[in-house]
Amino acid sequence: MGSLFAELARQAPTNARREVETYLREIPEFRSWETNPRARAETMEYSVWLRRRTIELSPDNSELSAEDLHYIAAIGEVRAGAGMSSDSRQQVLQLHTMLMLRDIQEAAEVLRGRNVEELMQVMAWFAPQGDRGIVAYRQGFVTVLRRRLPYVEQVALLARSLLTGDALAAALDLELPAHCAVTVIRVPDRPAGDRDLHLEIETLVRNHRVPAVWCPEHGTRGGELIAVVPCADEEVRRYDAPAAAADFVGDFAEALGRPCAAGTAAAPLDDLPDALERARRISRSAPLRKPSRRVRPCTVADVFVELGVSDVPFVDAWLHAVARRLEPGPDLVTTLDAYYRHDMQRGAAAAALNVHPRTLDYRLRRVGELTGIDPGSVHGVRTLSAVVTRRLSGAWA
Repeated sequence: MGSLFAELARQAPTNARREVETYLREIPEFRSWETNPRARAETMEYSVWLRRRTIELSPDNSELSAEDLHYIAAIGEVRAGAGMSSDSRQQVLQLHTMLMLRDIQEAAEVLRGRNVEELMQVMAWFAPQGDRGIVAYRQGFVTVLRRRLPYVEQVALLARSLLTGDALAAALDLELPAHCAVTVIRVPDRPAGDRDLHLEIETLVRNHRVPAVWCPEHGTRGGELIAVVPCADEEVRRYDAPAAAADFVGDFAEALGRPCAAGTAAAPLDDLPDALERARRISRSAPLRKPSRRVRPCTVADVFVELGVSDVPFVDAWLHAVARRLEPGPDLVTTLDAYYRHDMQRGAAAAALNVHPRTLDYRLRRVGELTGIDPGSVHGVRTLSAVVTRRLSGAWA
């Protein structure tokens, strides 16, 4: 055995102890070891074993055996069975990888550049076999979760893994689509007497068969329902929301029975974390709509002006001032909303408002009198449509 491997073998117990102490310091869930010395001892034993298998297999570039992978999967099962969260599982994998690489680096520094060939050997072994070990660990972890978690929580776990770029979804052995529309439904704070949404969400995910997770807003009864809806490649290039995302939002809005706003952004699987940020910003700029099956999610094309002004305080303040000028009029914001949503077609807008077209004309004239802006002009459409969306989004509440 070469001197690098001898140095790694000599330091294996010390390095394993450092790994255990790092878990205890960095991951709150491991602090139960203070009252459970057996769990701590088992983790120490596993850490030493994994280092020794690295030393045994890497000189000949031999693969982890089926028995090795079974043992690694069993450790994942034990930790899932002890109640470890998915976030802590991911942190364990990151810390373990970082510490193993540090072990190798420190051993190489002790040798001061000698035995470069051995360093290349162990690094060439570590990457592919480390990946195989991580896959086995995740599969063991997921095996327990599938037995223990209710269906809705399994679906929420899958949604979180897709939205954070965690490879846990791969361990579920599912066929995933190439593109998805991340859809965020914003639910404002609800009265204390309102029912919980667990039943509605469970019914929704069972009917639509899409990963979704409810994210409550701290200190309120509101929050966000985030869904990962499969979509066809051609739908990614369109400016309107994918049909499946629109159906999902419509069903939830109807079941919710309260105003909500929704935003959606389509992307390849690898880009879902960025798509989530876009969809969340769109939902926060989108207008709150009354509960109805007809509620649809907005895309960036629907609210690109509002997304821009939300980051420019003096422009947003100017739009807010225009909105205040509309307050003396009768339902002027609602009237403008209907007028623009029906492409300024008087008959359709009046029918939606359940008023006579002449009443609509009067209200539009009143808008012009109060703001000095003609609602039917290009300037009026650009300005007043942004005013309406910002007002109905609740941004100025």
